[in-house]
Amino acid sequence: MKNLQAKIQTFAGAMMVPVILLVLVGFFVGIGSAFTNYILSEGTLLYRLFSMITNLGFMFMRNLQLWFAVAIAFSLAKKEKGWAAFAGLILYCCFASGIGNWASLSGWTQETVSVEALTANGLTEQAALNVNALWTSALGFFTYDMGIFSGILCGLLAAAVHNHFVDTRLPAMFAFFEGTKFVVIMVALISIPAAIAAYYIWPFIAGILQGITRLIGQSGLLGTFVFGMLDKALLPLGIHHLIAFPIEYSSVGGTMIIDGVLYEGVRNIINGQAASPAATGYLVRNFTNGRLLFQLAGLPGAACAMYRCAKKENRKKVAALLVPAVFTLAMVGVSEPIEYTFLFVAPALYWLVYAPLCGLCYVLAEIFQISINGTALFFMIPNLFQPWKVHAMAAVWLLPLTFVIYYSVFRFMIEKFNLKTPGREDSEIRLMSKKEYNEIRQSGGAFRDGEKEGESLEERIIKALGGADNILNVTCCATRLRVSLKDESLMAPDEAWREHLEARGVVHVKGSVQIIYGIQVQGITTKVKDLLNMD
Repeated sequence: MKNLQAKIQTFAGAMMVPVILLVLVGFFVGIGSAFTNYILSEGTLLYRLFSMITNLGFMFMRNLQLWFAVAIAFSLAKKEKGWAAFAGLILYCCFASGIGNWASLSGWTQETVSVEALTANGLTEQAALNVNALWTSALGFFTYDMGIFSGILCGLLAAAVHNHFVDTRLPAMFAFFEGTKFVVIMVALISIPAAIAAYYIWPFIAGILQGITRLIGQSGLLGTFVFGMLDKALLPLGIHHLIAFPIEYSSVGGTMIIDGVLYEGVRNIINGQAASPAATGYLVRNFTNGRLLFQLAGLPGAACAMYRCAKKENRKKVAALLVPAVFTLAMVGVSEPIEYTFLFVAPALYWLVYAPLCGLCYVLAEIFQISINGTALFFMIPNLFQPWKVHAMAAVWLLPLTFVIYYSVFRFMIEKFNLKTPGREDSEIRLMSKKEYNEIRQSGGAFRDGEKEGESLEERIIKALGGADNILNVTCCATRLRVSLKDESLMAPDEAWREHLEARGVVHVKGSVQIIYGIQVQGITTKVKDLLNMD
């Protein structure tokens, strides 16, 4: 089970790679459409420029399956990641083309699956719509409309093929085709049975997804609460993206026709509404606006409670720890740094109190019809250009109410059960000067033996992981350094990471470890890989 959990966590981390493109979609479509729809006159140079920006956003959104195929393939590859990404691209194109080619042998083409052609052949209008919804045109290929699931499938398959065949050696006369080139050959060949299998299997999966969509739609506020609670409850396991992404970027989250175009997933629907001059507001039941309440008010309230519950002599140190975390949270929505300040010392507070409160925030946002594009201040910038589409007046009183609720509940729980949140014990906080740090470092300790003056954080991270020879693979998600190890017993203790290596916390799974660093983790990962000569 631990091995399976590690693989799921690695996969969830790979799912986060295309996130930068999803962020660009919101900015490009939201701002570009505001200028072209309401501000600029058609035909002007600026109008053309902002039209290009808008269309770039839609290009990213309409080809999500391709980005997921490439990103997952190179994220899960153990070596030669560039070739793995190329294999993901090849496999996706072959897979999509193969489905269309196999379908044409049974008479299914772009023309025969149109609603008009299907009704002319005796299907009812609803049945014709259901059949038509199965198909689409992706990158010029007539194929099944599998959304991001086709990209995920191709990425996983490409990574598996790549890892299995990348070290293949052939007889001397065929040496040109060995290794990475053999991977490309194999993914092209494997795409054929994969496409044929998908042709017969996908309609059943599509029916299941439609059932899930109906269940979500009919579950009302209970479904919203469960989603919001699970979104946070699964965060420490590193797999919360697996329930959020299908709702945000696939038909599981619902569909909507906007200006004659079908959009799937709540985030895509909101982007479509941002681009539409006819839209008067954003989607209300979008499974995201609940984050507005706990990111801008709830977690700051919890941080205030932890500050007030700390010993007086420790409060300055606690503030130095929490204030930057709250600022990061409000600006870009990265909640892990502050969440991990209490998760590791009070897990019951996290799962039994915090996660249900977050579910309640989702419910309140839906009850009071909050409708806004983005859930962190930086990502709300496009709203400034189309404020009439925002319906968030209820947030004026919900935000302070949320702050009070989180503050009151957290303070009660901390004091009632004497939870060891930051500052309640002197040993919990280690914010010190460079001189103090060097003195502690020189005093000894297993992971600090042999440490040199002036070593960078990344050099010390490698040493704390048991050395370069103990490291198999290094990746990251939005906030975590993810490392696969040969022998986890060689790694420094968790306290050392938090006290001397600037980490927020550590999560262990079989054969791997996740070290929480916050939004600066990408730079740390790149430097660690450089030192290890990876990629």
